[in-house]
Amino acid sequence: MKRLWLLVFLAAAAARAQEPALEKKLPARAADAPAATRELTDEAGRRVRVPAEVRRIVSLAPNLTETVYALGAQDRLAGVTQYCDYPPEAKSKPKVGGAVTPSIEHIVALKPDLVLAQAHGMNRRETVETLESLGIPVYTTSARTVDQVLESVGHLSEAIGAGAQGAELAAALRARLEDLAQRLKGRAPRKVVFVVWHEPLISIGRQTFLADALRRAGAESAVDATQDWPQVNLEELLRLQPEVLVFASSHSEGVARTVESLRNQRGWRALVAIQKNRTAVISDAINRPAPRLVDAIEQLARQLHPEAFAEKTEPRNPEAKNREAERRANSAARAIQ
Repeated sequence: MKRLWLLVFLAAAAARAQEPALEKKLPARAADAPAATRELTDEAGRRVRVPAEVRRIVSLAPNLTETVYALGAQDRLAGVTQYCDYPPEAKSKPKVGGAVTPSIEHIVALKPDLVLAQAHGMNRRETVETLESLGIPVYTTSARTVDQVLESVGHLSEAIGAGAQGAELAAALRARLEDLAQRLKGRAPRKVVFVVWHEPLISIGRQTFLADALRRAGAESAVDATQDWPQVNLEELLRLQPEVLVFASSHSEGVARTVESLRNQRGWRALVAIQKNRTAVISDAINRPAPRLVDAIEQLARQLHPEAFAEKTEPRNPEAKNREAERRANSAARAIQ
C-alpha cells in the first residue's frame, strides 16, 4: 500500500512539474451564477463560487475524504477516489477513478455541488479547469505544514457549510498539539530518517508537512533536501547515522520483516539504528494531511520520548503513601537478595 501511495505522489509530482501554478482567477461561469451562492478564496488563491447549501460533495484525495468524515458530513459525500480507504465506510462510496486522472464523466454523473481537490501533490490543474468549464465549482487545499493542515480543516468546513464542526475539531486538535509541545519542551530532538520506501531508499524533504510532523513529535529529519521525496543513497545514509529509523504502516509485522531483511543487506547492516533495533513504527495516517495526522504525531512522540509520558501518581493519603514506601523497600530487598 505504501508503494502504491508513493507511485501516486510521484506520478502527480511528475505531471504537475510540467504545469504552471494554479492561477488566481474567477471561474468564467461566475458571472451568471445563481444568487444563492457564496464566493470563497481557496488555498491556491483562487476565487470560487460555492452554492449556499452544499448537498453533494466529490472528494479527489484521501485526506480530503477523511476530513469530510471527521466533520460529520459523510452523508453528503457523493463520490471519492479509489484510494479513499479511511474510514472503512469510505470504500463503499461511488468511485470516480484515481486521484491523478479521475474520470470527469463519472464526476459529472454524480452531480456534485462542490468538488474538493489538492492544489499540489495529487490532483492536476487540468482536472480543476475542466470541471470549472463544466460549471462545477472546485475548492482546492494546499497544506504544507501541520498548522496549515489544521487551517484546512477550518477552510473546508466553511466551504461545505460545517463551520461550527470545523472550528470545534480544529480547536481540539490544536489543544492536543499544545499539550504535546509542553511535554516535549526542553527535550533534545531525536535525529531520524523517515523511510517512505527502502528499495531504493526514499525519504522526505524539509518543506513537507511530514518534516513538520516529525518536528512536532520531537524529531528532526537527518535528510536535508529541497525535493519533497528525495532518493538517498546508502553511503549518505551511513554518513548521516540517524538515531532512529521511522516507518509508517498499518501492519507493524510487515515492517518487522522489512527491518529483518535489511539486517542482511550490505550497507544497511552497518547502520547503528539497524544493529541496535532503533526503529519506530507508526500509523500510516502520518502520510495524509488530515485530522488523524495528530494521532500519528502523538504516537511517534511516545516512542521517541517515552519519559515525557510517564505518569506520576501520588498516593491519596499518608497511610497509602507509607504502604507504597514499604512495598518498594521490600521489592528492593528481594532484588538485592
